Amino acid sequence: MQYWIIGLAGSVLIAGAAYRKRSLSGSGFAAAVLLGTLMYAAGSLVWFGTLIAFFISSSLLSKWKSKKKAIAESGYAKSGRRDAGQVLANGGLGLALCLGAAFVPHPAWWAAFIGVMATVTADTWATEIGGLSRTAPRSIVSGRPVPPGTSGGVSPLGLAASAAGGLFIGAVAWALAALQPEQAGDASAWAFSVRSAIGLCILGLVGGLAGSLADSWLGAVVQVMYRCRVCGKEIEKNRHCDAAAVRIRGLAFMTNDTVNALSSAFGGAVALLLSLWL
Repeated sequence: MQYWIIGLAGSVLIAGAAYRKRSLSGSGFAAAVLLGTLMYAAGSLVWFGTLIAFFISSSLLSKWKSKKKAIAESGYAKSGRRDAGQVLANGGLGLALCLGAAFVPHPAWWAAFIGVMATVTADTWATEIGGLSRTAPRSIVSGRPVPPGTSGGVSPLGLAASAAGGLFIGAVAWALAALQPEQAGDASAWAFSVRSAIGLCILGLVGGLAGSLADSWLGAVVQVMYRCRVCGKEIEKNRHCDAAAVRIRGLAFMTNDTVNALSSAFGGAVALLLSLWL
């Protein structure tokens, strides 16, 4: 019972601060509280803290030099205040893995969780920091220069930020498990090197980069994209310049949230396979 209370209190406190800072919408606040409460109750500090590390770092980066990133972000399907869809797309799979570990304890859940959280962190850091790149991004498919903010565009700065985000999650996960190993328990403990700082950082780095690149590839190939009827800009959302936009490519159901969820699953799978080798 105490885990539920601690999880709820911590989630309300953190999500409430984000709501006041306009990092979360009303629906985003509700989803974040639900997600955080369930994750703390099922996995306690080790799992909850890793999720919060992603959330806080991403929220701070979204506010960093926001004016300089405004032009690139104007075409994103969602920016600024995260709604319930974004919260669940970034954290829903992580929660599912945490619940799986609670009911059927096995190290595989933790390995996949690291990859999932590393992916969403790597992708967010790449977007927020890469948007400040002085070098034009290039399409991950064709290699040709594309305008900043184009779905599927990558840059050296964005790739470096992606790697840093994955490493960050690996380091945080190790630190939390080291602080409270009894809470990691059967759900997240290894009897070999994966539990070490180096092992978890490798999982975070590789899983995060793989998932982030998968996100870029999906964004360039199958994500639904539109063109603004007014300014002619290629965008992720179906309205721009206060007018309905025209769909130009991609699958109608393959929204940005769907791409985020699929790429995080890929990053989790990569980390899981890597853990078997480590």
